Amino acid sequence: MVKAIRKPLEEIVELVGGRARVLVVGCGGCTSVCLAGGQRETLALAAELAECRRQGGAPIETACWTVERQCDAQYLAELEEMTGKCDCVLSMACGAGAQHLAEAYPALPVFPAVNTTFVGIDRDVGLYEERCRTCGDCMLGYTGGICPVARCAKSIFNGPCGGTHADGTCEVGEVPCAWNAIYERLKGQGRLEGILNFRAPMGWIDKGPGAFVQRGYEPRYPTKQGARQ
Repeated sequence: MVKAIRKPLEEIVELVGGRARVLVVGCGGCTSVCLAGGQRETLALAAELAECRRQGGAPIETACWTVERQCDAQYLAELEEMTGKCDCVLSMACGAGAQHLAEAYPALPVFPAVNTTFVGIDRDVGLYEERCRTCGDCMLGYTGGICPVARCAKSIFNGPCGGTHADGTCEVGEVPCAWNAIYERLKGQGRLEGILNFRAPMGWIDKGPGAFVQRGYEPRYPTKQGARQ
């Protein structure tokens, strides 16, 4: 799931500027789950923003609303009345959700209140670890379910490199070496020969704004057949 962390209050205050009426919009999806942009977080941000502006002698009027998902157009329509009463919107969704909200209300400044960090797992309450870079060419079937792009400090596609220490850590920041973990995983599964299979370098230069039609839905979107797979 997408993970995010709230921007510093100072940056948010700078983005809002002198605007007097602000709508803080939360997201009930990913950012809510990772405790960055749900209903509780929208209320907290609105309160902090109001107090900061009060202390600065420039009171601000805030309103809060949390939609099911900001990345889905059907949930953005419920904001129409509220957006007509504000000077700007603070989105607490991921970058995709914030852009979708800005697209839905193009005449209104929409500012991100969180920084989207990565796709990861919930290790514990409030503790998250990166697991995916959404590269579009998943290698997990070849690497024992361990992503070298996201978990290797150098994102090495074919490894390991020469910087792995004897204890299985990397020379970069002493983090666990992903390729050491891949070796041990494949060895335990009896698939160690697979580590010798060379994978062609990722064609990052070909990566642009991605779009695709899920298999089985092609007849529904005939004009989208050229979307990148």
